[in-house]
Amino acid sequence: MNDRPAAILPARHGIEPLADRWANEPPASGGVNIDLRGLWAAVYRNRKLIGMVIAAAVLVGIAIIFLSTSIYRASAKIQVDQQSTKVLQTDDVAPTDAGDTDRFLQTQMDVIQSRSLADRVARDLGLYNSSDFVRQMGGKPVEAPNGSAGQAARQEQVIGTLMNNLKVTLPVDSRVMTLAFTSPDAPLAARVANSYADRFIVSNLDRRYNASSYARRFLSDQLDATRRKVEQSERNLIAYARQAGLIDTGGNSSASGQGLSGPRSLVTSSLIQLNTGYANAMAARIAAQQLWEQSNKAPILSLPEVQADPAIQALVQQRARAVAQYEQDSRHWRPDYPAMVQQQAQINGLDRQINTLATRVKNGIRQRYLVADAQEKALSGSLNQFKTETLSEQDRAVQYNILHREVDTNRALYDALLQRFKEVSAAAGLTSSNVSIVDRAEVPGRAIWPRPLLIIAGCILAGLVAALGLIFVREHLDDAVRSPDDMTSKLGVPLVGTTPLMPAGFSPTEELEKPRSPLSEAYYAIRTALELSSASGLPKTMMFTSSAASEGKSTTSFAIARDFAKVGRRVLLIDADLRKPTQDKLTGVSNKVGLANLLAQQSTRAEVTQQSEFARLDVIPTGPLPMNPAELLASVRLSGLLEEISRDYDLVVIDAPPVMGLADAPTLAALTEGTILVVEANRPHRGQAKASIKRLRGARANILGGILTKYDVRMMGYGTGGNYGYGYGYGYGAKDAG
Repeated sequence: MNDRPAAILPARHGIEPLADRWANEPPASGGVNIDLRGLWAAVYRNRKLIGMVIAAAVLVGIAIIFLSTSIYRASAKIQVDQQSTKVLQTDDVAPTDAGDTDRFLQTQMDVIQSRSLADRVARDLGLYNSSDFVRQMGGKPVEAPNGSAGQAARQEQVIGTLMNNLKVTLPVDSRVMTLAFTSPDAPLAARVANSYADRFIVSNLDRRYNASSYARRFLSDQLDATRRKVEQSERNLIAYARQAGLIDTGGNSSASGQGLSGPRSLVTSSLIQLNTGYANAMAARIAAQQLWEQSNKAPILSLPEVQADPAIQALVQQRARAVAQYEQDSRHWRPDYPAMVQQQAQINGLDRQINTLATRVKNGIRQRYLVADAQEKALSGSLNQFKTETLSEQDRAVQYNILHREVDTNRALYDALLQRFKEVSAAAGLTSSNVSIVDRAEVPGRAIWPRPLLIIAGCILAGLVAALGLIFVREHLDDAVRSPDDMTSKLGVPLVGTTPLMPAGFSPTEELEKPRSPLSEAYYAIRTALELSSASGLPKTMMFTSSAASEGKSTTSFAIARDFAKVGRRVLLIDADLRKPTQDKLTGVSNKVGLANLLAQQSTRAEVTQQSEFARLDVIPTGPLPMNPAELLASVRLSGLLEEISRDYDLVVIDAPPVMGLADAPTLAALTEGTILVVEANRPHRGQAKASIKRLRGARANILGGILTKYDVRMMGYGTGGNYGYGYGYGYGAKDAG
């Protein structure tokens, strides 16, 4: 026949050809497609491996529990407050950022875990004195020679051990730190944890004291430098004053910051005094002048100064009495009477005395005016002279004032530094610590390691992960066909059908004799798929082969030939396995003559063709095993024989040898219209199945599809599947049907 079947239909669908269905399946999407049923099947198939790995992991966990050294953890809690050391009002020796609490607390944690604090703890507990600490911690003391180098190496080991076993934690939104130390020795863990807390407080106080000491040293140095500046600036000021001839009358030069611009210079002071005196003299002269002018214009006896003179007042009173007496006596005597003349003379004498005294008072007013005018003129001259001197002095006082301000500045700086130095010295060592112990570490009564439940759980989990990893590697590295889908995905051939796995002790021949057995039903489905293989109908010649022995190809060849014969087809079953024949045992025919005799032209076709116990099923056994089976199968006579036989039978079924290692199967596949590859489920093929397909296609064989034999649905996680728990197994050769 020239027509070759294009496709095979699935046993359970029977309408759509298998090759078309396989070719038309939608491609896998780019997304993640998790086959949960496939995963469960892989787990189920490897359940024993999982159990063994987990059991081994549990044994390892038990060994860890009994062989591990007990580890204890002691914890001390301390409270760290953000506090600055105040030394001068609001100034800090070591300022801290009050708004950055997290950074401050992290810094304190780093200080606790520092090497310097570990060294303090080691010295506090005397850990440098012997190697007992390292041994108690489960370590081996470093072997170093005696001397400074050896001592340094031992100290490094102790410090490293302390730092590696210390853990400092700080909860969120809290200032209470936990200092935890782990050790195989419970009392040692408590001692070290408490020592860390104590040494941290001492270290904190030392750092604060050292900060104050640094401030004192700094201020002391600044005081010395500033004092020298003050002395030098004062010397410069005095030297310049002497050179410029400037005299400061202000006494203490630090009492004022005016220099010579204020009332402290001798010239300036004199000028001020002269100016005041001149103003007073001018006022006195003006007053005296006005008084003199008024005295000059008014009658002399009407002047207030004259009237206020006591002597004039006495003379006026005496004259008044004399005038009164004269007027009284004038009533009795005439003016020329001697007594009257005498009284008149007395009155005239008094008048002359009064006029003399009044003139003297008036002359005194004039004299005062003249004196005031003279004083004013004298002070005016002196004032002009001092003005000139003051202007000259001001030019020289510019540099003097500069030097004076420098003296004042240096003296003010010196006084401020001196005050700060006194405050720092008074506050040194009196600052309270910002770290306090909340809970001291107690000797732990229970070890934190080993923890049996945690170790067992971890080992079980690790074992499960390891088992799953082994399953993953095993499933992806092994090319065993485990499910019907693997026939297409792994081997690249359509699936014709599957046969179930039956328990040990069940004979395939006996099961095939039972029409309703799972094995018979499976081959019925395969027969139906082959009948509906293509539009041209059932191929005339079909070869059944496998990649290796004992995969069920001989049983499949026999079952397919028998089932087609039962439905009325004339079938010829040829046992072409000239190395290990099987069909004579399955069909009950004699193997004295057969295909080998026919190909060697020792017998005719009629002589080698035998009627089996099944109606319409003829069998050509292998006959005596030849020495050169490959040469016989490669002869030209086989091709002609197949053409001749295909005209006399409806179907020719050929049971071929395995593909791998032999040239027989590819040779036969090239002469038949269709080839069926029989693959045993769950059998590691180590690449043989793929290589077999490659060899068959290299021989230009028409591979119709594959049959998955000994398929256990339970291995795919589908449950028992009713009667599909059956199975069978046999070897290849005279003893086993293959």
